[in-house]
Amino acid sequence: MESKIRGMLVNKNGMLDYGALVEKYPWIIQRNRDCILSPDSDGLLCGLLMSHYLGWKIRGFYDGKILLIENGYKESDCVFLDMEIFRKDVRSIGQHMVMYDKNQLPKNWGNFENCISANNLRNFDTKHDFRLKYPFGTVHLLLGIIGNKLKVNISESGICPLLYTDGVFKNLFNYPENCLGWLNFLGGDVGNSCLHKVFFNDHYSISELMIALRELFKEIENIGDGKRGGDKIKISNTKGEPTNLERNGDLYKINEKEFRKAESFLKFLSQKTGWRYQDRDWTWSEFKIKRFKKGSLKPGKARYNELLKKNPLSLAVISGLSIEYTLEN
Repeated sequence: MESKIRGMLVNKNGMLDYGALVEKYPWIIQRNRDCILSPDSDGLLCGLLMSHYLGWKIRGFYDGKILLIENGYKESDCVFLDMEIFRKDVRSIGQHMVMYDKNQLPKNWGNFENCISANNLRNFDTKHDFRLKYPFGTVHLLLGIIGNKLKVNISESGICPLLYTDGVFKNLFNYPENCLGWLNFLGGDVGNSCLHKVFFNDHYSISELMIALRELFKEIENIGDGKRGGDKIKISNTKGEPTNLERNGDLYKINEKEFRKAESFLKFLSQKTGWRYQDRDWTWSEFKIKRFKKGSLKPGKARYNELLKKNPLSLAVISGLSIEYTLEN
């Protein structure tokens, strides 16, 4: 029997019930949907995965300060990958901690109705469960969901990028008990799971993984011309101002230098994973731009509840010292 407690979708063995999840969020396995990505390695891997297996089209990027969305589309047309959007009419999937106290949810908590949040699936909150928060990337959650419905190929060369993104390789060694607990929840310890091929593979010894990561770091540095950031698309600066964008009338495009860097990284990931990068599925120009106010505050129930009264577009509890949030101007 399935247990449903405030959005939990867990079977009698304490594992995620993928059938129940897809029944509740059918859009996550639908073909030819439009999506918005976070512009880092996790978001880009999510885009490659969904484009390759389900024909999804990338219509823009959102980094918490700037939203680029292809002209003619609106937020509710798209699925946001690698971020939790606090809007009932917007679909999203992410891996951040967004709940403060499961026993006293704010009145507008229903704004996450169309959001698949890894920590919410287990009813994990900041107050009681922060040390047990999800330790992987959004792409790994997607692999569990999509791989339960389709045959997803995990090549040996794709394992290293999948362990690199979001610093997953660090969490494996820093928090092994928590990582194993989450892999059990996601069914990743089962031999036929694509997550099993990533996390329980026989391909890498510890030394071989270190060497593979060293080579991956070199490739990312080369893509970034010797600077950090070769694994992400930078669309705003620290002040929240647009950057690496060119204006054409009322619309914008990512400038040539940033586009070339992004495409080089995507082609590198595509080569490693075997997930095709098809440029016709990716939008790089004709963007509308929306700017938001990004801020942070120290976690606490009163401060958290006051924040949600302001109806943030997105939020994430980053640590015991910071909740990052985005408000519409």
